[in-house]
Amino acid sequence: MLATLIPLFDDKMTVCAYSVFARKENYFLNPSLMSGARFDGAGTVHELEVVSSMGVATLSGGKEVFVPVNQFSVFAEISLQCTVPANKVVLLMDNTILPEENFIKRVKELKEQGYRLAIRKLPISSFEAYKEIISRCDYILLDHQKIDISKARIYFSHQYPGIKLCAVNVDTQEQYDELVKDGGYDLYEGGFFRLPKNTTDSEVSPLKVNYIELLNVVNAPDYDLTDAADVIGKDPALVISLLEIVNRMALNSEITSIRHAAAMLGQKELKRWINTAVTKELCADKPSEIVRLVMIRAKFAENLAGNFELAMQSQELFIMGLFSALDIMLDKTMEEALEMVQVSKNIKEALLNGKGDFAKVLNFIKRYEDADWTEVSRLLVLEDIDINDVYTAYLGALRWYRDLIPA
Repeated sequence: MLATLIPLFDDKMTVCAYSVFARKENYFLNPSLMSGARFDGAGTVHELEVVSSMGVATLSGGKEVFVPVNQFSVFAEISLQCTVPANKVVLLMDNTILPEENFIKRVKELKEQGYRLAIRKLPISSFEAYKEIISRCDYILLDHQKIDISKARIYFSHQYPGIKLCAVNVDTQEQYDELVKDGGYDLYEGGFFRLPKNTTDSEVSPLKVNYIELLNVVNAPDYDLTDAADVIGKDPALVISLLEIVNRMALNSEITSIRHAAAMLGQKELKRWINTAVTKELCADKPSEIVRLVMIRAKFAENLAGNFELAMQSQELFIMGLFSALDIMLDKTMEEALEMVQVSKNIKEALLNGKGDFAKVLNFIKRYEDADWTEVSRLLVLEDIDINDVYTAYLGALRWYRDLIPA
């Protein structure tokens, strides 16, 4: 199984829901699945397997999850496959579901069962033909590049006043800003939120400079615990967080100083905690999805280390994942950002030049995030990695993030 989440944002860059996309098999190992055999077992909604096994709390932080269904799976016994509340699931239909009597009847049934509905991939010319289906939808996903939103907003407000309009394929921050300014859409989907600036003249805030100093202390070879503790002491939020984690580890221990707390945690665990905690703080003025993105990337990369024959460098891969959006955190180009922090050659080569073994892992994770299953499947064959190992690694990263930052 392969599965990933695609966020949907509102006009405040807050994530309101996630789309779940999954694939059961590796098509490169099973070429017949690329043809008609791909419809074998089509009555099973694989994305619902993911939702049911993980639960919406772990999977999406309790937010709605969009689950794609096609002309076959829409007739599945969805209520038997789904163990989470129906009102948390948005069944995402496409244009393979036709505006015909049997489909319209099924849509009505699903609506009566409490599921929320969405539709995508409809050309403008089909809106009238699909009115019996659209009228029962809570959302419609529209390609903003192919539609005049000012006219569409008027049309939908009159014909379907309760429906929410979602702009898809929003690829740049400029596109998102312009769409928000126009005010026509309710939700936005695309990779715009994780794209860095190419140039910058902004200064890094003094607080972030302090965090970078701490990163450089702990990422230096054989760093000194007392030096790290002294830098931690400059930030009350980090002090409180450190004391909380140490007290959970040693309930009966009396912590007498920050240096004492650092020593209790130990050099290896302190380094890991600092890299994670500081990354979170560096993202404090960014969309919350950036924190989630880099944290899951970090743990996913660590979990995949053995599969890429990099087990001895799993901790380094973890840091690479954390720093994979350092340019966004610091409002700098990646080259400028990496000049400010001390990282290993492996990490720098991967993040800056896309070269080396670490770059293979990062590229794989990015393709996975995009649900580019064709490329992911090809890479699995090239690296001789089992599809189920990847799924386990990803779910492990989601669970780790849930425990690290509860919803």
